[in-house]
Amino acid sequence: MNISRLALSIAESPTLKLNEKARVLREQGEAVINLTVGEPKNRVPQTAVDGVNEILKKGSIKYSPTSGDPTLKRAIISYTEQNYGQTVRPANIIISAGAKHSLSTLMLTLLDPGDEIILIAPYWVSYPEMAKLAGAKTVIVQPADNFQPTIKEIERAVTPKTKAILVNSPNNPSGVVYGEEFIGSAVDLCETRGIYLIMDDIYHKLIFDGKPHVPAYKFTTKDIESTRVIIINGISKMYGMTGFRLGWTIAGKEIVSTMANIQGQTITCVSSLLQAGAEGALTGSQDCVAELLRTIENNRSIVMRKLPTITGVIATEPQGAFYCFPDFRHYSNNSLQLCEFLLEKALVLTVPGKEFGTEGHLRLSFAGNAKEIEEGIERIRWALDPNAPSEIYIGERKVIRNWKG
Repeated sequence: MNISRLALSIAESPTLKLNEKARVLREQGEAVINLTVGEPKNRVPQTAVDGVNEILKKGSIKYSPTSGDPTLKRAIISYTEQNYGQTVRPANIIISAGAKHSLSTLMLTLLDPGDEIILIAPYWVSYPEMAKLAGAKTVIVQPADNFQPTIKEIERAVTPKTKAILVNSPNNPSGVVYGEEFIGSAVDLCETRGIYLIMDDIYHKLIFDGKPHVPAYKFTTKDIESTRVIIINGISKMYGMTGFRLGWTIAGKEIVSTMANIQGQTITCVSSLLQAGAEGALTGSQDCVAELLRTIENNRSIVMRKLPTITGVIATEPQGAFYCFPDFRHYSNNSLQLCEFLLEKALVLTVPGKEFGTEGHLRLSFAGNAKEIEEGIERIRWALDPNAPSEIYIGERKVIRNWKG
């Protein structure tokens, strides 16, 4: 078979391999704990369910406009005014099959072969592969100070080929929220140099300790048509509606119309059924978001209480999202091997930091069940730390550590 060079250049995800191993172990009756899943366990908001049911009752589920249903766009316009302080029009919005699809289509719209896009490590695993599909080169900035980038580090990475800078805050995988000064400086840099600033705001409602989200729009005086700021958002994280696969992009109308051309030739449109559910979530009570935030903030407390009990592990406290990205280099510099070891010995599934551009770390999700999170970290401690008790129960089975920590 002759497979294209581009297709062959896209990396297979080690995470999927590990998930497949975990699935097989579960089918064999093993008590696997999954600390990888980036989705909350909450129930979908009832207003979203009602929105879907209303369409189902009508029995008319047809094509919607390629860029999105007008009523959902009105809900996004209202949401943007309330949460971003920015007025936009329907022509500034395109609705896609998840924020991931929004980002991918945006990169195909903005990036030419040979262009550069700056990513800040640690970064979400799909960013480099999306850029590769567009033929662009990724330039990685490794912050020197605890995952917090400085504008000087970004400026040093800018070249005449730089087309865009991608910022994800709260950050997946670290949970770090970038400072207001940095966001303001990044907006100024991009507006001055004619570089696009892509804000992946998918976790913007999940910030801890009562701190508000500071939108990038706050730092520009330009209108939506002339600003270099582009916003990506969606319903997956703040409502726990991951299976709905619905996200959106807010940008100048020329960018949006070009994205619609691409989308029209790929998926045609997003399901009208799912758009009705998204509209229900956005226009209904937002108490569910506050409740979810309380749950994951409580889970963060468990993580930050348990991780320091593992000798040599360094954990930066997450300020948002539902991930922690501790440093495990005390035990191994090879994060993939470490993940495989923890799955084999402790039946705990984690994500290797190498995939996020930061080797020696593991990403742990605390979006799930509090009891499993606590037990999962205790198993990791048992498997790695020679100071931990040598015996542990994994499921109903008593296990003795018989290897050197």
